[in-house]
Amino acid sequence: MSDIPGDPGRSGGDIASDDHGGRDAGTALRRPQAASLATCLGPDCVVMQIHASCACRSGEGVLVIGAPGAGKSDLVLRLLARGFDLVADDRVDIVDGMARPVPELAGLLEVRGLGIVRLAHVAAARLALVVELDNAGTRLPAPTVHDVLALPKVRLDAWTSSAPEKVSLALDCALGRVAQIAGAFAA
Repeated sequence: MSDIPGDPGRSGGDIASDDHGGRDAGTALRRPQAASLATCLGPDCVVMQIHASCACRSGEGVLVIGAPGAGKSDLVLRLLARGFDLVADDRVDIVDGMARPVPELAGLLEVRGLGIVRLAHVAAARLALVVELDNAGTRLPAPTVHDVLALPKVRLDAWTSSAPEKVSLALDCALGRVAQIAGAFAA
């Protein structure tokens, strides 16, 4: 499938793949462009770019991963309505535990049925939690950690009405603000 044409108000190439399986699908390692990551200095800097979305609350980031069509952008939209800030949608650059938007996608959010909108966004957030979207929610999941990022990971169904509240509560658990008796964050 072809890419969605670039934003006429910005320079650069295409902004997203309409099937999210285009040239930048999945996870890739790359050297950053000059303006990509101000804190990434030196020739050994490597940026992990992942097909994901990211929102944050008070600078603490939640990386939302899942298959195409799993509801990543939709869940981020609902998190924004609950006081979170947009970091990135569709692709996220990660270096040293910090998530940042890919420069050409900064501030853009795909809203199915509406289109791509430009919103306020934050330049970076310290990642604290990974939310993997699938519809196989477990009643009392065992604690898990993302293999590459070494962050706590929970699995949620993005399409449940309580998904944004679950993300918010999971973030509080990951940050130690809420104690858990049993489940994904139980000690």
